[in-house]
Order: sequence, then C-alpha cells, then structure tokens
Amino acid sequence: MRTIDELIGSAPVFEGLERPHLEVIAGCGRNEHVDSGAFLLREGEPSERFFLIRRGTVALEVRAPGRILTVETLQAGDPVGWSWLTPPYRSRLDARALEACELIGFDGVCLRGKIEADHDLGYQLMRRFAENLVDRLQATRLQLLDVYGHA
Repeated sequence: MRTIDELIGSAPVFEGLERPHLEVIAGCGRNEHVDSGAFLLREGEPSERFFLIRRGTVALEVRAPGRILTVETLQAGDPVGWSWLTPPYRSRLDARALEACELIGFDGVCLRGKIEADHDLGYQLMRRFAENLVDRLQATRLQLLDVYGHA
C-alpha cells in the first residue's frame, strides 16, 4: 500500500516537490471517502481543509438566483479548495461530489502552521496553488464566454 506522500507526489499540484516537503504535507493529510452528493466545501463557510481527488468527480458550484451553476468539474489528480491558504479563510464556492469519491483530505490549519515555519515550502505551495487558481479562472472565463458570448 502506498503512503500519502507517495500518492500526492504524482499529483500535478505537488509534482516535483522535494521528498521532505511531500512528507510535511502528507503529515497533515488523511485518506477519506465521501458519497455522491456530499459537500466538501460550502460557499461562505470557514475553509480549514482542502482535498486531492484520488477517484471520482467533484463539481465546483456557485449559487445564483433560482439556480446553481457548475463552474468546473474536477477529476482524479485535481486539488479542491484553495481558500485555506489566504485570509479570510472562507470558501468561495461549493464543492460537491458528483459520485462517490476517494480523496486525501488535508488540514489547512495544520499546513498553514507548517508553511509559517518553512517559508520555502510556503513559497512552493503558494506558487503551485496560484497556478491552479489561474487555470480555474481561465476555465470560468471560457464557460462565461460559452454561456453569455452568443448574441
């Protein structure tokens, strides 16, 4: 059976991190299972955790008047949540499992303490999550163009 640091080392968001950094991150993580329909994150609630999808799909959703809009659908290897990293540490979107999911759940409070003690780790994580955030913003932009770009 592979350890958490081995599992996360192949995920794009953690790929290329040095073994000691992977071990520190893994120390704040644990394997989890959620059923279809379960919410991992809720918009506006405190964001003290984030996840790495091992199996399954998760929808990032935003509530609009009278409906719920899916911003992006995430799959194995994708991280879910970045609000644990920046004040005010509140979720910006809902994250809902579209099917049963196997995840690694990370304690963001634990990890924030670790990156305060190791600024190189903090830089590496901030850079990687910023790249992921830019990708998410681009996906949202493309979806908005698809929805509202037609005359």
